[in-house]
Amino acid sequence: MTGAPGSQEAWLLKDASPLGGEPASILMTGGLITEIGPGASLPAGRGQVIDAGGLIALPGLVDLHTHLREPGREDAETVASGTAAAALGGFTAVHAMANTEPVADTAGVVEQIWRLGRQAGRCDVQPVGAVTVGLAGSRLAELGAMADSAARVRVFSDDGRCVSDAVLMRRALEYVKAFGGVIAQHAQEPRLTEGAQMNEGAVSGVLGLTGWPAVAEEAVIARDCLLAAHVGSALHVCHVSTAGSVEIIRWAKSKGWQVTAEVTPHHLLLTDELAASYDPVFKVNPPLRTAADVAALRQGLADGTIDCVATDHAPHAIEDKETEWQAAAFGMTGLETALRVVHEAMVGTGLLDWAAVADRMSARPAAIGRLATHGHPLAQGSPANVVLYDPAGREPVDPAAHASKGRNTPFAGMKLPGHVVATFLRGSPTVIDGKLAR
Repeated sequence: MTGAPGSQEAWLLKDASPLGGEPASILMTGGLITEIGPGASLPAGRGQVIDAGGLIALPGLVDLHTHLREPGREDAETVASGTAAAALGGFTAVHAMANTEPVADTAGVVEQIWRLGRQAGRCDVQPVGAVTVGLAGSRLAELGAMADSAARVRVFSDDGRCVSDAVLMRRALEYVKAFGGVIAQHAQEPRLTEGAQMNEGAVSGVLGLTGWPAVAEEAVIARDCLLAAHVGSALHVCHVSTAGSVEIIRWAKSKGWQVTAEVTPHHLLLTDELAASYDPVFKVNPPLRTAADVAALRQGLADGTIDCVATDHAPHAIEDKETEWQAAAFGMTGLETALRVVHEAMVGTGLLDWAAVADRMSARPAAIGRLATHGHPLAQGSPANVVLYDPAGREPVDPAAHASKGRNTPFAGMKLPGHVVATFLRGSPTVIDGKLAR
């Protein structure tokens, strides 16, 4: 992908701590990291200097799972507002899911989204194509045409709905194998989740809300792992939420199958007990699970069973979320809080160090999403996609200050550590001093 051109102005990130290690200055010129080390300096004093002492430098974050809502639901989010939120969260690339209106199931729609991302210029937008026409689950969409389009789609998903038909799922896996694509499955057996409102368990029983059993997710993951192995194709499992799912994916990987998986920030930190408030901000698909599931997800991310963190950023218009629980839309925003939540849930608990965060939030999602210019290490010659993060301090999350149109963050008022200070896309600043640069 190209998007915004690389900056011609030199930038020196002075005394940053790459991956939380020893201080080193990072020089960015012409869209590339041209020097990194204690002695890096601006050429002939020309360019801009950021005093990055005490700040952690990470490669630009990559999100495999973002809902930008445009076209069709610009009241909830636009590509411009969503990519602004992404930049503020430290992201330099996002994958835009297909459940727009119209659905991104043709070359024309994915190219429209791709071009909107280029116009916004704050991060690269890689459209995700629908697996089936209209997300209806009855016949395959134009996978080949989307792959050959200007957007060069390589990830396909009916996210929001499960490709529940096993024959159709097999055909999709076979089709994308020809051009190195991947099918990203929203694992939810529809017959087991009819009318489901929250995790099936002790809390749902007390609240009287229809339960969403873990097996509805796990059964589909097991089936699809077997299908991927049979076909010899690539499967990616979206928003894993249960301990059983982690075990199934661990088993599939032990076989050497092409299976990858993601976990959301909210599933790493929040539990189904929050539903006791009946506040729809905690209503999400898949639902928040138990503390035991959270512990298993954290361990799975730590040991690499789960490959990456993906936000499932799902902004909604106020009227779709601020209503009674059963009528409210599923979903939470996540782009502007993701790195802070991972800091809290994984780094603060000693489960990941900053090098591993770079792996799970940049390198691996870029590889799964087939983004050749993202996810590179902070090294000479790499694209200058860099985020500076201040790990100090702990401030409450204020949704009113977010760039996203969505205000439906489950972390509102929660004190989380750190904040993003600066984000650079190919050496051009998109965020400076915690604010949008353009």
